[in-house]
Amino acid sequence: MVKKDTKTSDKKKVGLAKTEKESTENIQTDEKKGNAQTEKIEELEAQILYAKAETENARKRALDEMDKARKYAIEKLSLEILLVKDSLDAALSIEKASLQSYKDGVELTLKQLNSIFDKFNIEELDPHGEKFDPNFHQAMTMIESDKEPNKVLSVIQKGYKLNDRVLRPALVTVSKEK
Repeated sequence: MVKKDTKTSDKKKVGLAKTEKESTENIQTDEKKGNAQTEKIEELEAQILYAKAETENARKRALDEMDKARKYAIEKLSLEILLVKDSLDAALSIEKASLQSYKDGVELTLKQLNSIFDKFNIEELDPHGEKFDPNFHQAMTMIESDKEPNKVLSVIQKGYKLNDRVLRPALVTVSKEK
């Protein structure tokens, strides 16, 4: 019987050895999987940091571009306005000018300014005779009149719109009932 027990014991030893070997292999496999997962996690973390840095850089570039756009938005208009200033300076530099030559020069300068306004979609509001509209007009006085109430009787100062947005309302006198 001793031999039988030895065989059983040997089988148990072989079984234990196999189990140990399998356990060792499982541990090694788990370690490899763990290492692979750790590497994958590190890779994903690096990608996240890169994406975060890219987003931050894009945000900074956008802010810089917005600042530059705000700062230099009127550059084209400024260049055009300088032409008007040059015309006015030239008119003042004439030593022996007549009233008519000044008038002609001012009319040409006004035409030049109006062409700039057209180029930049600046529209003049001259509401004489129109119905009063508080979106475009600012009533300075109200006068009793035979005309229909809330009609613009006179324009004290013209208003202006830029691309359908009021830059400055027209200052007006409005009619009211007697």
